[in-house]
Amino acid sequence: MNTSLVTLELCVIAIGIVLMLADFWMPAERKKFLAYAAIAALGGLLLISFGGSGICSVFGTAFDGSFVEDPLALFFKRFFLVSAILVLFLSAEFSDRLAGISEYYSLVLFALAGMLFAASANDFAMLFVSIELITITFYVLTSFQRGRLVSLEAGMKYLILGALSSAFLVFGIALIWGTTGKFNFSDLAQVSGQFLDNKIFLLGVLFVLVGLGFKIAAFPFQIWAPDVYQGAPTPTTAFLAVGSKAAGFVLLLRVLFVALPDVTKHWADLLIVISGITILYGNLCAIPQRNLKRLLGYSSIAHAGYLLLGVAALSASGQSALLYYLAGYLFTVVAAFTVVALVMGHLDNEDISALAGLNQRSPLLATTMTLAMVSLAGIPPLAGFFGKFLLLKAVIEQAQVTGNHGYYCLAFTALAGVIISLYYYLGVVRAIYWSKDAPDLSPIQLSSPVKLSIAICISGMFWIGIFPDTVLDLATRAAGVLK
Repeated sequence: MNTSLVTLELCVIAIGIVLMLADFWMPAERKKFLAYAAIAALGGLLLISFGGSGICSVFGTAFDGSFVEDPLALFFKRFFLVSAILVLFLSAEFSDRLAGISEYYSLVLFALAGMLFAASANDFAMLFVSIELITITFYVLTSFQRGRLVSLEAGMKYLILGALSSAFLVFGIALIWGTTGKFNFSDLAQVSGQFLDNKIFLLGVLFVLVGLGFKIAAFPFQIWAPDVYQGAPTPTTAFLAVGSKAAGFVLLLRVLFVALPDVTKHWADLLIVISGITILYGNLCAIPQRNLKRLLGYSSIAHAGYLLLGVAALSASGQSALLYYLAGYLFTVVAAFTVVALVMGHLDNEDISALAGLNQRSPLLATTMTLAMVSLAGIPPLAGFFGKFLLLKAVIEQAQVTGNHGYYCLAFTALAGVIISLYYYLGVVRAIYWSKDAPDLSPIQLSSPVKLSIAICISGMFWIGIFPDTVLDLATRAAGVLK
């Protein structure tokens, strides 16, 4: 058993525990700086992961094959580290609105640890433990603003629906194990083809997909997302939108293409339908929204649909496009929620109209939100455009290879979703620059850490969109693990 492979996860857990203990000795006015200490530690771990020695440098398995370190796990672990660093920047600026900020930082790191384990999950036991570590931590993070009724309501909704999805997941795992006697993904891949006519086995697979569908907010398991996004503290919402969603997708990829490739080939039409409906549902429901966090919640559902294009394509190009799209989505979404936190964090009203006059109050924040909306809409040269292009390309290529006209319908649906999204994304831009009802024109002062976080996000959006080769090479290498 090569326990050295879990060094990164153990380091993150240790940092979380240290932050929690530091709360006893750190003066209240200085607890905000614990976030910067955590950022420095995570940044060090991220740099080491690129160093070629030490953490994440050796591929292999641990814990009797339930934990695997491979290029796919490494890609997502770097993704999760970057997302946690950016969320901690945001949390530090949000600290005056959170009671028990040290505990909040620790919970972010414990959620990160769950995501890191999820990236390396290679059997259903590890999958369930990692997904529950993520979900249970987010139960607390979602309702962390105990003085706000809407935050408590969001936490309760997430708890009830999350528990329901966990029940489906456990039941599905039990049915799969009961019919095949296999927990390990590699072992399951060797025998799953023998059970294609076993209804109990297929029902188990369906229940597992229900549990994972909740994590990525795909139709018809998306109903929690808008309410939870609206009610949760903004840093929590940002981490849900990028970290939790990405964890759901890495687990989905491992289940469908590592554990159950024979089943997945027969379920292409189901994946096409789910992807198409998710895109339409998210985009159409976002149109009438006035609450910006709720709008971004429905937008997140639509983007889950776009990401599912890469799953439905059943090809290496689709899988690498999915990973590339996630990388650009990370910087875009964190940039948007950073602006939401700084402009609306002290307001009970999160209406889009609160952005009116932002170009006069803070040109940097106005530019950041504009770029985020443009990237989410898929307009060049930002990351969102090339990501959508690669996903559509993979779907159309699969249509030509298989002759399945459902892929053409899916591509058309995705294009329709892009066109629909222009209305509400550009509506946010219109509110920033052309709205005449500015409630407040006082300047917004930005700290140096916030400016650094924003610079990272803007650079990420442009770099991934204009110079895609580096990230695309990493994504292609990671997707090579999948069958």
